[in-house]
Amino acid sequence: MNAQDRKAAIAAYKERKPAYGVFAVICSATGEAWVGQSRHVDSQKNGLWFSLRLGRHRNRDLQAAWTAHGEAEIRFEELERLREDYPEIGRLDELKRRQALWLARLEAAAL
Repeated sequence: MNAQDRKAAIAAYKERKPAYGVFAVICSATGEAWVGQSRHVDSQKNGLWFSLRLGRHRNRDLQAAWTAHGEAEIRFEELERLREDYPEIGRLDELKRRQALWLARLEAAAL
């Protein structure tokens, strides 16, 4: 990648719009689920998998499931995404509300 391509890639990254949403991490082996919210739900999996591979995820139950069953048994699912035109003032409150709904629906633990 030359310098001009690199600058273009960095500019495109900086201009991307946040993707507010709710996601779940599910262990296929045990059926356990964890639900979280993110301002960048489209790239959330990368961060989660990075910390899980290092063995340093802050949620001990999720880390234990990862360690016991391996990466092949854990999956990431985007459950819901807020509209891009959703009013900025209420986004975080709406994410909390929707996370609570999915926690109840899936009988999951919070991330």
